[in-house]
Amino acid sequence: MSKNHPQPPNHQPGNKAGAEPSPAGASAGEAIRTEKETTDMDSAASALAADLDQLRSELDDAKDRALRSAAELENYRKRANRQIEEERRYANVELIRELLPVWDNMGRVVEAAERSDKTDALLEGFQMIRQQLESVLERYNCVQIDALHQSFDPNLHEAISQMPSADHPVGTVLHVTQIGFLLEDRVVRPSQVVVSAGPEERSPTAEGGGEAKPDRQE
Repeated sequence: MSKNHPQPPNHQPGNKAGAEPSPAGASAGEAIRTEKETTDMDSAASALAADLDQLRSELDDAKDRALRSAAELENYRKRANRQIEEERRYANVELIRELLPVWDNMGRVVEAAERSDKTDALLEGFQMIRQQLESVLERYNCVQIDALHQSFDPNLHEAISQMPSADHPVGTVLHVTQIGFLLEDRVVRPSQVVVSAGPEERSPTAEGGGEAKPDRQE
């Protein structure tokens, strides 16, 4: 008679102790793990790519802001330098305007003295003063506007009247009643001038020597 031996609790009939899992089961489990790892890596890569794109966008924005700020700063610096240079160049405009009436009065005295034979010393003195004042103005780059016999320029001249002239075309400056001045390229005051209106028009009567008289009837 055979004896029945007790079996281990987990013993399954047909399985030997310590048997390896079947190859099909191992392959399926490995495939599941590989797929999960691949999915996780893809998700991580997508997240990193999105973060990288975001960082690149932020970097580009920062570069644009930096370039705009640098350009604005450079433009501001140039404007400030231009303003400083302009203020330096034209700082003496008011001073020169104050001196110009003195210039005018001395000119009138010189002209009056030139018409008298008894004021040679006075004339010479005033001429020296006027020359000295001219030198001061020139040192400040303030020069007279050349107007006589020039074409009228509204930027440089102020027309106070017109006169007919057969010798000068229309718009030519015939007389300068007050000299104008430039400081650098800015008009301190325009020249006051008399402008040619062209040849004086003659009436038909004047050209024909008077009205024709009717024949006398006898």
